[in-house]
Amino acid sequence: MNRSQLLDHFSADNAGDVVYGEPHQTPDGTTVITAARVTASGPDGSRVTATPLGVMVIRGEKAKWVAAVDANRIGMVGVLTGLLSAVITCLAVLRRPPWPDLRAGALRGDGN
Repeated sequence: MNRSQLLDHFSADNAGDVVYGEPHQTPDGTTVITAARVTASGPDGSRVTATPLGVMVIRGEKAKWVAAVDANRIGMVGVLTGLLSAVITCLAVLRRPPWPDLRAGALRGDGN
């Protein structure tokens, strides 16, 4: 598949929400094409946001997709993991504390 066929394939997007940028040629002959997802929201569709998806790197006859990394999403997963572990630890400590039971009945061996 040559470059013109590849570019024609990119422009035939059925969903209409993925936008490909202009091809950029680097000095070493590599072609870079950006891709973004565009969404419209609001009551009349006036709020438009674009989220980067990645780039298509074409070097010679080989093409490689390089996905964009969303650092905010990775950070959110880390924060939620820490919060979940803190909640589970608190529940475990409140259910059965690690310190000895010093109530009068527990010291005599009466049970509860």
